[in-house]
Amino acid sequence: MAGAGMKNYLSSRWTIFLCLLTVLCSLFTPAVSVKENDFKKCHQSGFCKRNRAYADNAAALGSSWKTPYKISPELASFKDGQFQATIIKTIDEQGNTVQLPLTVSFLKSGTARVSVDEKKRQEKDIELRHNSKARKERYNEAEKWAIVGGLDIDTDAKVSHESKTDIKIQYGPNSAFEAHITYEPYSIEFKRDGATQIKLNDRGLMNLEHWRPRIEKPTPEKKEGEESQEEKKEETPEVSPLEDDSTWWDEAFGGNTDSKPRGPESVALDITFFGYEHVYGIPEHAGPLSLKETRGGEGNYAEPYRLYNSDVFEYILDSPMTLYGAIPFMQAQRKDSTVGVFWLNAAETWIDITRAKESKNPLALGASPKTNTQTHWISENGLMDVFVFLGPTPRDITKSYAELTGTTALPQEFSLGYHQCRWNYVSDDDVKEVDRKMDRYHIPYDVIWLDIEYTDDKKYFTWDKDMFKDPISMGKHLDNHGRKLVTIIDPHIKNVGGYHVSEELKSKGLAVKNKDGNDFDGWCWPGSSHWIDAFNPAAIKWWTSLFKYDAFKGTMENTFIWNDMNEPSVFNGPEVTMPKDNLHYGDWEHRDVHNINGMTFHNATYEALLSRKKGELRRPFILTRSFYAGSQRLGAMWTGDNQASWEHLAASIPMVLAQGISGFPFAGADVGGFFGNPELELQSRWFQAGAFYPFFRGHAHIDARRREPFLLAEPYRSIITSALRLRYSLLPSWYTAFYHANRDGSPIIRPLYWTHPSEEGGFGIDDQFFVGSTGLLVKPIVEKEKTSTDIYIPDGEVYYDYFNYKKLPTSKGKRLTVNAPLEAIPILIQGGHIFPRRDTPRRSSQLMKFDDYTLVVAVGNNGEAEGELYVDDGDSFDYEKDQYIHRTFKLEGSTLTSTDAESRDTKKIKEGDWLKKMRNVAVDKIIVVGAPSSWANKKEVVVESEGNKASVPLTYHKADGNRGAFAVIGRVGAKIGADWSVSFA
Repeated sequence: MAGAGMKNYLSSRWTIFLCLLTVLCSLFTPAVSVKENDFKKCHQSGFCKRNRAYADNAAALGSSWKTPYKISPELASFKDGQFQATIIKTIDEQGNTVQLPLTVSFLKSGTARVSVDEKKRQEKDIELRHNSKARKERYNEAEKWAIVGGLDIDTDAKVSHESKTDIKIQYGPNSAFEAHITYEPYSIEFKRDGATQIKLNDRGLMNLEHWRPRIEKPTPEKKEGEESQEEKKEETPEVSPLEDDSTWWDEAFGGNTDSKPRGPESVALDITFFGYEHVYGIPEHAGPLSLKETRGGEGNYAEPYRLYNSDVFEYILDSPMTLYGAIPFMQAQRKDSTVGVFWLNAAETWIDITRAKESKNPLALGASPKTNTQTHWISENGLMDVFVFLGPTPRDITKSYAELTGTTALPQEFSLGYHQCRWNYVSDDDVKEVDRKMDRYHIPYDVIWLDIEYTDDKKYFTWDKDMFKDPISMGKHLDNHGRKLVTIIDPHIKNVGGYHVSEELKSKGLAVKNKDGNDFDGWCWPGSSHWIDAFNPAAIKWWTSLFKYDAFKGTMENTFIWNDMNEPSVFNGPEVTMPKDNLHYGDWEHRDVHNINGMTFHNATYEALLSRKKGELRRPFILTRSFYAGSQRLGAMWTGDNQASWEHLAASIPMVLAQGISGFPFAGADVGGFFGNPELELQSRWFQAGAFYPFFRGHAHIDARRREPFLLAEPYRSIITSALRLRYSLLPSWYTAFYHANRDGSPIIRPLYWTHPSEEGGFGIDDQFFVGSTGLLVKPIVEKEKTSTDIYIPDGEVYYDYFNYKKLPTSKGKRLTVNAPLEAIPILIQGGHIFPRRDTPRRSSQLMKFDDYTLVVAVGNNGEAEGELYVDDGDSFDYEKDQYIHRTFKLEGSTLTSTDAESRDTKKIKEGDWLKKMRNVAVDKIIVVGAPSSWANKKEVVVESEGNKASVPLTYHKADGNRGAFAVIGRVGAKIGADWSVSFA
């Protein structure tokens, strides 16, 4: 849906003002810069400015810089896998100090956790200003929302060295990891196999702003004839950021003032990755996958990466500017080594990145100096809570992170199909007509979406009685065609009398409060609104009641939900969001929890969909715009309000890849671009790219022209239909990839550094990717009038063209040029892989559920191949009761086999209804790409399954012009869930 920019604010109260504002803005600055200026830069965010100045001061002092943090040896101890100590911070020249409790926990997963608190706030021994009702502690509940496991302590961790100045602790698999904690100055160096990988406080930039009372400065009286302070202001030299306390106690931006009842409380830490030039992650930003430096210089950013969930409509590209979500998880990559850190903090966060060459060792002849990546993490408040991962592979990092924050929810199968959306389908008849025309033109899709206009005057859980007169009839129409409906539900509740949702929200006391403890009132799509406080368990329980079928009348079993605007977006709020001094459940300030807010709303809706009627337990599908670490457990996300431009199409690939490696792979971008009208070539290329997003949805702004695929002239309609059919044929492979994401957190589309961590030439590539473990290498075309492209080949394996099976002249570390006319998507098959397809064209995934399978076998250099299939009912949680099929396929020598991937005795599994129906589903055919020429005269093969043998025809196709050699075996007839073998001997 549209971003919450004032541009789209429709209240008549603001119409005149907006018209004047639009005219004035058009006279002075382009639209994009105006939007960018609605959001803070580092120098406009007091705590970021202070900590950057702190870093600048340390750099200027060089070797004479002394960090004021040290560990008191007498207060340090190690026991049962935990090191506990007190960091002493010297705060002035008189030697006054504050105490900062430190805990370093060594976890069984091999992850280390470093937590620093503040004793005074921990003990609530502070005073709040403005008679605030806010909590006195640093926010310590981020773990409650983000972490679901992996915190078991490694009691086998042991001290290998200890003195009055430091301690070394060995931990992790085979005690291969070491944490070297230096007491003065405080730092922690993490090593793997004796080599330093990561160091905390390496440059001494740690800064934890301690509590202090505000001392009101007296205003000097003006003597007769003397200038006032305001009159003198212009002559006063600028105060150093290190000494400037003007933003400690309150801070203004965009006409809003933040009251800061606790005063300054930021946390900052520098983290160095030794020998690592590439770092990835920390979404969401519209920039390259390999993160840029942020301290200026050619090609670099001048601003830090910002994490502060915001409604940034028509966002700019190649920027560290904040977007809708925040995952403070960063990975570093060098040849054959991956490490990472997770900064568990829910507040506004900025991250500076710089790179520095190590001094070359004169004894290391011929060795080039290593590059270290230096990062500086700065959060407004909360604990300093850092998880350190030592890998050594990308898969190890992903798995360890997933143990902490959870994995992608195994989705409804329909959600992997195509979603048709716009703001807005205007009536139930409109929805039915779109559905009919998609069928008329044989265009597959699974879901149609309704944006905010379906409601009665922007009141959620209602329907516009004139335009959506019979939503049940609409739902049944879709259900008859195997399709679903998604309706939008946002967290802002219209503040109007007679609206039961609003009245219940207020009467039950479940809304977010302002700083005075009253229900916060702000402006969003409905006008005056209140916001549900989804941190409150009682609010979640109430929210759940609203989604019951008999409560949300007009919804059915095929209705699912879209959560938008949950950053939260507040049109008249600071930076288009909620004031930081608002209060949430538990008296936490909004500043404490801002980046988690969207996830709590997503979670409330997830809980609501788990059971909408007695006895029903089905997997929810919910799309969210705002997210945090852990949101992957709840549904899908999309990259927000993009534009119909080639540049935004190109940017979507690294953005979706970044989501995947950061633990939230169920991601996509609005196909075609939300704002604007894509030209037909752009729309076609975007559908081809979107067919390889994990989440595949076309969407458009209310002012954009209708662009459903059936409306397009030829050849564009056929080109888009082909892309959609390709997506649907590969749904078994997509679902298998989602299964792995659910099991171990692995990304669904995978960048080259993740799949080939030894191939340095691929570390900076973010415009091509592999799909799960299929061996499919895809490079979407993202440039106008581009009819060929170069694909980087990361290994020495054989590669085939997906469409004509031609063996390609590839070479490791080189680029291969492939033709890509408008009707073609550049897709290669890596040899050594087997992947499943369903080749019968259908209108929706529901209608494909019991179709037979095709297996594509791409013979590797060694004559072998391997792959798998995971399938379940795609709807319920019965897979937790063994109601699924998981097969491993292997080509070894002259035999192709199918066995249970988990070595289960499938005969002992009690079959439910779905498994019984799957007895009739078989392997229809097997396509062997790169089939040896010795098969040229072979006419049949022997298939053995369930004690029976049968001869099945083999048709060999010789290489012919642009077509490669391949063989087709069929009809095979072996049950997909059974053990079977095919002998080519």
